[in-house]
Amino acid sequence: MYIPGCTPQAPLSPTVTDVLPWKNDTVLALLVLTLGVAGTYGRMSSSGLVERPIDSLGLTLIVVSSVTLVWRRRSPLAAGGVTAACAVAYYGCQYPGVFAAAPALIMIYTAASLGRRRPAIVLAVVLAAGIGVVAGLSAVDPAPGGLSLLSGWLVAVVVFGEVARNRRAYLHEVEQRAIEAERTRDEAALRRAGEERLWIAQELHDALTHTISVINVQTSVALELLDRDPSRTRTSLMAIKESGHEAMRELRSTLGVLRQPESPSAGLDRLPALIERAEAVGLSVRSTVTGEPGELRPETDRAAYRIAQEAFTNVLRHAGPATITLTVSHETSRVIVTIADDGTPGDAEPGMGLIGMRERAVAVGGTLAAGPAPSGGFLVRAELPR
Repeated sequence: MYIPGCTPQAPLSPTVTDVLPWKNDTVLALLVLTLGVAGTYGRMSSSGLVERPIDSLGLTLIVVSSVTLVWRRRSPLAAGGVTAACAVAYYGCQYPGVFAAAPALIMIYTAASLGRRRPAIVLAVVLAAGIGVVAGLSAVDPAPGGLSLLSGWLVAVVVFGEVARNRRAYLHEVEQRAIEAERTRDEAALRRAGEERLWIAQELHDALTHTISVINVQTSVALELLDRDPSRTRTSLMAIKESGHEAMRELRSTLGVLRQPESPSAGLDRLPALIERAEAVGLSVRSTVTGEPGELRPETDRAAYRIAQEAFTNVLRHAGPATITLTVSHETSRVIVTIADDGTPGDAEPGMGLIGMRERAVAVGGTLAAGPAPSGGFLVRAELPR
């Protein structure tokens, strides 16, 4: 599983991952060999053909056929051919029992389970045909049972192999879907974290930039009047103090939203305080509200206020002494916020302010246009859905 912030582990080397199947196949080969030799010497089964006592050649065929199972996953076709040839040769020599066919049946199952359907069928046909020829050349007819059931066993092992392959493929698909779902969840979490960081940056930028701009203007006024008019200096210092309090309120509001999404945040009801602060630093503001205010979505209300706040900040920083005309038009399906000024365009490079305003408008499904006004000054117009 991928965990953000953690370094993925390197995949195991093939030599390590192949150890367990290799051991399992070795154990299977030894088990088949033991049962085959014990069952054959113990006369626990009959092939239904004429049989003669087993000798060293028959034992060698059983051993070779069983040991070949060690390579059943690595070389299924070659191993299958060896086991089938050993089985046909064993019964061709009229050795007793049915255990010599077990390795060939296992190899047919293995080929089918590994998705080698055609080779599995070919091995089954070769084994059935070879033993059929042996039975046909026998001096007497085969007794009922024994090898007469071979065809049924061959069909069964092919079917079982197909079932095992399909089940393994299904489990692999389920595992891949789980991995993909986990990766998708991780990507969604990272995306949400990025969106939250962007939102926090926008909130802090809009709140603090405006307040710091007001403090800078009032500080400049206080320094100029410190010697000439101390009484007016006191007014500027009080305005700086109030701006500091406003910055603290903005920060608490932002942190409150982070801790508890239902906490109150900035909205159009705070426009009077915004206008008051702008007028305190020497800007002239004319405001107009048209239409029935009604109730706005919280995100639309916040976006409208932040856009107005950033526009006021830009006028304060770049336009010099200016008159701001603020218009809020409430319509049935949208609210339109227009901020126009008649100041002198500044020479500052475009910054994050306009980008942030546009992102806020787009985030709530609205649009924003900003640029020099035809009659001079600068114009910001935001259309936001209610």
